[in-house]
Amino acid sequence: MGSEILFFLEVVVAGLLAGTMYSLVALGFVLIYKASATFNFAQGAMVFFAVLSFVGFMELGLPFFFAFLVTIALMVLVGLSTERLVLRPLMNQSEDTLLMATIGLGYVLEGLAQAVWGVEVRRLDLGIPDFPIMVIADAIGIFISALDLFAGAVAAFMVISLAILFTQTKIGLGLRAVADDPGAASSIGIPLKHIMLLVWSAAGVVALVAGCLWGARAGVQFALVDLALKALPVLIIGGFSSIPGAIVGGLIIGSSEKVLEVYIGPFFGGAIEGWAPYVLAVFFLLKRPEGLFGEKIIRLSLIHI
Repeated sequence: MGSEILFFLEVVVAGLLAGTMYSLVALGFVLIYKASATFNFAQGAMVFFAVLSFVGFMELGLPFFFAFLVTIALMVLVGLSTERLVLRPLMNQSEDTLLMATIGLGYVLEGLAQAVWGVEVRRLDLGIPDFPIMVIADAIGIFISALDLFAGAVAAFMVISLAILFTQTKIGLGLRAVADDPGAASSIGIPLKHIMLLVWSAAGVVALVAGCLWGARAGVQFALVDLALKALPVLIIGGFSSIPGAIVGGLIIGSSEKVLEVYIGPFFGGAIEGWAPYVLAVFFLLKRPEGLFGEKIIRLSLIHI
């Protein structure tokens, strides 16, 4: 196999591994959107809050595994507090009101995290070396970082597990019923409050795992808040209410941004990886605004006689 083809495959594989992590972040958005039809602008802050708390607990002397469990409990508490103090009082309010509430929640979590743990950049070591796996390199000629492969595998496991949980179980049926008609779902005995609590808790756990994976690569810092913005093109391409769409959209964004950066980037002076996904998202908004897996939008046009 030619060296150019091997290099292309290496770029695509690296993009797909990054795409699984984009899918993981986007999945947190999808779960909350399906339950409340609201785009959770606090998801990026939840990622930052979760991983910073995790590193902070380890700095206090807690072992890795115990600190992880304590942080999971903390994110469940954040989900419980959000449902009780924010969502429940605003249950019958407009979607715009809920959207503004999530923006406010994001600022609260950002400020709380930095007030408790400080603002300095921290290093997170998962015990996985960031070096190519020579067994794979010798076998097929593609250099894949052990850290990237581990992060991609963990993200893929989380995405598939949550996808099965929320599509193939009674919990998933309840979530779909709440997404279709909250009033009707509540009238037939589906516990709306419990569904919202579960969804926000799951989003918190997803934020923790995503924060750990990205923090191990780039350090635990405030820039992780902007990670949520990378999930926006994923949601536009896959569909805001589709779990399979979050998976496919993440893979498309991950692979396309790497390929475009390597092969098209030099013509623009490089550094197009940061904005190329948004160009692709704009194209989808113009041609297929509901996304690949979203519900078809029916447009009505006025006919002038």
